[in-house]
Amino acid sequence: MTAGERFGEELEEQRKSRPIGTVTEIVTDPVSDWATDFSHVDPVWAADPYPIQDDLRQRCPIAHTERFGGVWLPTKYEDVAAVAYDTERFTSRAIIVSNVRPPKELAPVGAVPPISSDPPFHHDARKLLLPAFTKSAVAKREEATRAFCHALIDRMEGREVVDAAREYAQHIPMRVISDMLGFPPEDGPRFARFVEIALESINRPQDERLQGFDQLTDYLVAQIQDHVANPRDDLTTYLVNAELYGRKLDPLHVVGTMTLLLIAGIDTTWSAIGASLWHLAKTPADRERLVAEPGLLPTAMEEFLRAYAPVTMARLVREDMNWNGVDMKAEDWILLSFPAANRDPAQFERAGEVVIDREVNRHAAFGLGIHRCVGSHLARMELRVALEVWLERVPVFELADPGSVTWAASQVRGPRALPLRIG
Repeated sequence: MTAGERFGEELEEQRKSRPIGTVTEIVTDPVSDWATDFSHVDPVWAADPYPIQDDLRQRCPIAHTERFGGVWLPTKYEDVAAVAYDTERFTSRAIIVSNVRPPKELAPVGAVPPISSDPPFHHDARKLLLPAFTKSAVAKREEATRAFCHALIDRMEGREVVDAAREYAQHIPMRVISDMLGFPPEDGPRFARFVEIALESINRPQDERLQGFDQLTDYLVAQIQDHVANPRDDLTTYLVNAELYGRKLDPLHVVGTMTLLLIAGIDTTWSAIGASLWHLAKTPADRERLVAEPGLLPTAMEEFLRAYAPVTMARLVREDMNWNGVDMKAEDWILLSFPAANRDPAQFERAGEVVIDREVNRHAAFGLGIHRCVGSHLARMELRVALEVWLERVPVFELADPGSVTWAASQVRGPRALPLRIG
């Protein structure tokens, strides 16, 4: 079978025949009690989850809600780590909590391999991606990333207030990942819409979500078909030609992995850059110190990742069981809040403070266990370069209006609007 046939009729047939899964009721009411009725997409949580997590860690370290068909929320580092490392009792076939549980037959591959894959398939699917994300491969992208950051700031010249989330932070990972995948750089606005569809629309009607995912998949299929017709040296052509177990990757595997790279590659880093700039804008002492001591930035960057970890992952319970004193049912969701784990006083001294010269910092911002972020080197490079260039070009800045800062209400949390007064 030719590549054109694989990503033509075969792929369309697979898309049409793919089962949806189990759908649960949409609940949008305000939260009544964070211990028994939490929602990670509630506006109060999105605005500032840390006091809520601290309270739960004290009085109810494994919270529960009936929303989304039942979700558990551990808030202690040791509990989050235990679930992350336990692939026997928890499956990764769905990593975004929503009102749809994908069918069990999706395992062990899942919809977006390798992050949705279970062992032993996970190991082999992840191994395919490693060459593109080594330190040496990432280093080759630094010069272009730095030049692009300068170009973004050039566009701000002469202005007093800029939106650092929309005009700076989001564009950097969009450009980097589009270059890696071989997508047109001008398609950036589409990517922002795709992120919203995948991560921020989980409480919208299922028909609306499916329509959005179809738009994302249609885009990716068009890019794949263009690469089949015009091969080049990028990740898309690599995935089209990659083999696993002696055969070409299944078409849905390729589309799923590209979905993962596009969505996760953009939103996580966009959020980390934005949160770091937000902290520096509201904390003049830290900003002034980093401007004066640029060599401290790599250490400070790790602290920003710890304190403002953007990512919360999810798992599904395999079978009914009692786990750490709570009765979990098969197909219950588990939210792995790496942000909560990173602020556990049992794991970190001064856990609730941002200490930019913190020396020991084994944070979990990039996850724990087999699914630890494959793109961590890339994310660190983008974050470091983005902050280096910003502090060099814009050493003085502050929040233009603290009340107008908005945050994403999803499992990837970062500023969506960040108006800064510069100069």
